[in-house]
Amino acid sequence: LERLAGDAALVAIAGANGRGKSTILDNLHPFLTMPSRAASGTGGFSYYDQVFLAENVKDLSWEHEGHRYRSQVLIRANGRKSTEAYLHVRGEAGDWRPVALPDGTVSDGKTRTYMRCIEHLLGSADTFFTSAFSAQGKRPLSAYQNAEIKTLLADLLGQDEIRALGKQAGEVAALLRAGLAVVRNERRMLCEEADRLEAERARLAGVAGDVAVRCDARQGAQGGLDEARALLAQQRAAFEQSRSVEMRRAQLTGERRNAMADHAQAGDAMTSQRLAQRQRLERLKGRIAARREKSTARQQALAHQRLQCRETLRHERAVCHAMARRVTADRIFVARSARVRDARARNGELERHRAALVAARNRLQSLEREAGQAVLRAEELARRFSLTNEVPCAGTDLQGRCKLLDDAGQARALMPSAEAIIKNLTGETLAIKGEITVLVEQQSSLEPSARELRLAERCEQKARDRAARYASLAARVDEIEQAKARFADIERELAMLAGSGPDSPSETVEEREEMADIDAAIDLIDAQAGRQQEKYRLALARIDEALAGLPPPFDTRALHDAETAVAHAQVQAQQAERDYLQAIQKAEALAALTRQGSDLASRRAANEARIAHVENALGDWNLLVKCLGHDGLIALAIDAAGPALAGLANDLLLACHGARFTVSLLTQVETGKGEQREGFDILVHDGASGQSKRIGQMSGGEQIWVNECLLRAVALYLARHAGRQYGTLFSDEVDGALDPARKRMFMTMKREVLKLGGYAREIFISQTPELTALADAVIDLDGFVAKAPGSTH
Repeated sequence: LERLAGDAALVAIAGANGRGKSTILDNLHPFLTMPSRAASGTGGFSYYDQVFLAENVKDLSWEHEGHRYRSQVLIRANGRKSTEAYLHVRGEAGDWRPVALPDGTVSDGKTRTYMRCIEHLLGSADTFFTSAFSAQGKRPLSAYQNAEIKTLLADLLGQDEIRALGKQAGEVAALLRAGLAVVRNERRMLCEEADRLEAERARLAGVAGDVAVRCDARQGAQGGLDEARALLAQQRAAFEQSRSVEMRRAQLTGERRNAMADHAQAGDAMTSQRLAQRQRLERLKGRIAARREKSTARQQALAHQRLQCRETLRHERAVCHAMARRVTADRIFVARSARVRDARARNGELERHRAALVAARNRLQSLEREAGQAVLRAEELARRFSLTNEVPCAGTDLQGRCKLLDDAGQARALMPSAEAIIKNLTGETLAIKGEITVLVEQQSSLEPSARELRLAERCEQKARDRAARYASLAARVDEIEQAKARFADIERELAMLAGSGPDSPSETVEEREEMADIDAAIDLIDAQAGRQQEKYRLALARIDEALAGLPPPFDTRALHDAETAVAHAQVQAQQAERDYLQAIQKAEALAALTRQGSDLASRRAANEARIAHVENALGDWNLLVKCLGHDGLIALAIDAAGPALAGLANDLLLACHGARFTVSLLTQVETGKGEQREGFDILVHDGASGQSKRIGQMSGGEQIWVNECLLRAVALYLARHAGRQYGTLFSDEVDGALDPARKRMFMTMKREVLKLGGYAREIFISQTPELTALADAVIDLDGFVAKAPGSTH
């Protein structure tokens, strides 16, 4: 920019649509955003949507307040996305050093520290892009919300310290609110505890009289228990007298039970033995059946193999014939292969002639196309030369500057060379046509060699197939011999299976003897079972006779009833004891509740006092937050700065547009109820119509005009009062809705802003050629593209 613009005050960036004007302007600042591409303010932007290489770099050298800085932003978009940002300042020795802030922050490549350094040097991004940079699609000041405009103006007025104190006060108020919620929750819990204690005391009312009643009930239950125990002692004495008879009855009952168990055990043992013998018989029969199945399967397999051997031996005669003819067939194949090689050698000359003929015809077509193009070129040159006599400026003073006469002169110089090219092409065409005629005659004489080659190849193929068939059959000699030997083995094995032997399907002598042993064992087990049954019957008869001679058993129901009565009396006595103890515990609990109620009343009084103290403190801090917020001291400062901002805007309107429009900034707006509240609005007075209206009610062009004056007024105020001076202003196509006269006034306003604010230059983009022409320097991007090597646009 120093080389292209020099000391120019107004610098225009020009070029066709899509040439990159806005992209260049969006990157002529060190902030990490492209304002015309940001979706919602400076925070709604991502470099990853604007780059396409794996690693991308933005490298910007810029100057501010006499120091030269260099911003380097590295954007990696492959795999894990990352962004690094470095800020360096040039030292007195010409070397670049990382920027270091007074608080010790050093630019180390992290975007967070980079932005801290940039904001220390240039202020916040919102302030910069509101006052010094007008991007495409930028929101006008009239579209700002109350909080946004208050934040912007507070930054302009240097109210950061007040905002910081307000933020700290808000944090204290938040902590107090949290603490108040805790103590209020404690009060709620204390109230709930008091309600619970009162309910418990109401439930325990009259417990003193219940203690005497429970004491009498306990004594009555204890007397009933003593009577039940005496009756139980009498029943147990009668039971002891009958115990000897019961012991004998129990002994006989045990013997009968043991006899039944022994009989069942012996029966199970004999059943197991009988089952084992039957399983043994089944296994024997299974072995015989398996041997028979195996013998049958083997006979079937041998029969199948015998059929395969017979199928192989059926080709024995053909194999013997192939063995006798194989050598002769090989000799015939070799002889016919030699004939094919000779025929292919003769046919090669024919293929070369064919290829030469195709190449000659291709050259002929190419020359004919070139000749046609040369004729058209000669006709075009002749037409251009004929314009010499038709151009009206021939022979006048304009003849030296006429482009048509200059073009006709060039055509006259080129006409002889075009005619020579046509003559040369015509000669080459005739020569190639003669060559094609000779090649066609030679190809016709060589055609019989192709037929000979095809015939020789068919004979060769037949000889190859016959030799291969004989070789395949001859290779089966060993297979025939093996089949003969295998056939004899199969016949012998089948004969052995048909006779008697270890593999015979009929039963063997050992198997018949084993069957006889199994039958004898089963008969023996059945005899033992009969004897065991008779012994069991006699034992049961003896035991039953002894049991019948005993006296009847003792009636245990009376004893059981006495035990039940004792148990019931014990339960009643225990319940009476528990009721008595519970009555005593309730009396003690009532006394404890009385003491807890007194203590709880003291705690509730302390809690109420603490809540009152915190509420008073919270009210003070909330008032301090409001005083230090946008609607407090900041609003008062904005009210004081409003006339100065409006005055700067009106100076710009007066200098560039005349006295028609004047603006005023309203920091108090009227609600629907007619009340005044804190807000922000822009009121414009039209001197031509005598009316005053909000900026949002003006036409599109008037809104742009007034909004740009306000924005530049903000920049001027920032430079004069906030101590923050930018050397360059930027704007991108903000004059689109203005008429031609307003566009020229717009350029006048730009120069007035530069003069009033002490700015060095403004770099702008406009689609209006007249405005671009009014600039002190123009950077034409189309010229750079035209000069680029290898450019196609």
